[in-house]
Amino acid sequence: MLLKTLIMAAVGAIIGWFTNRIAIRMLFRPKTPVVLPLTGMKLQGLIPRRRQEIAARIGEVVEKELVSIEEIVIELSAEKNRIEILRLIKSNAAKITLEKLPVFFPHSIKEVIVDYINDIIDRQGERIIDEMAERIIHKATTEMNLRQMIEGKINQFDLDRLEEIILSVAGRELKHIEYLGALIGFFIGLGQALIIHLIG
Repeated sequence: MLLKTLIMAAVGAIIGWFTNRIAIRMLFRPKTPVVLPLTGMKLQGLIPRRRQEIAARIGEVVEKELVSIEEIVIELSAEKNRIEILRLIKSNAAKITLEKLPVFFPHSIKEVIVDYINDIIDRQGERIIDEMAERIIHKATTEMNLRQMIEGKINQFDLDRLEEIILSVAGRELKHIEYLGALIGFFIGLGQALIIHLIG
């Protein structure tokens, strides 16, 4: 009786583990539809089959709930970045000015001109950055679609690479699901053995 009970519990555990393992693999495989003989049913992995829907949903969530083009531009033109932007503008303006001024100009006059340009940038820079940010936001919102960009990138993503990423991130949790299947199968097999014993 004990041996039969242990065998049934072990068989239940193997079945539970195996079915959960297959279910996890079927998230990704088969990548292309496979027609089952006699039934005519098409079998395809969940992610490959619903890839476009998943991509569309991720794009929508990112655009609506995580980040928008306006937020990206506003972040780029935030105070912490403005100093760097202005420094870069000044550096390029000084370089271009010194290169374009005639060689015979005294260095002291060149420095005065560069200082004058830097002064203008200091006084007008904030306004210029604000105007640029507004133009970029307007152009981006009318001509760019963040959702479509993300959706396109996901649809172009290699399925093998996607599977590899998901398994590397959630591999431990997926293994736990397999072991849970084995544990549930074990207790189901144990329960069946006990029911058979009680009936018999």
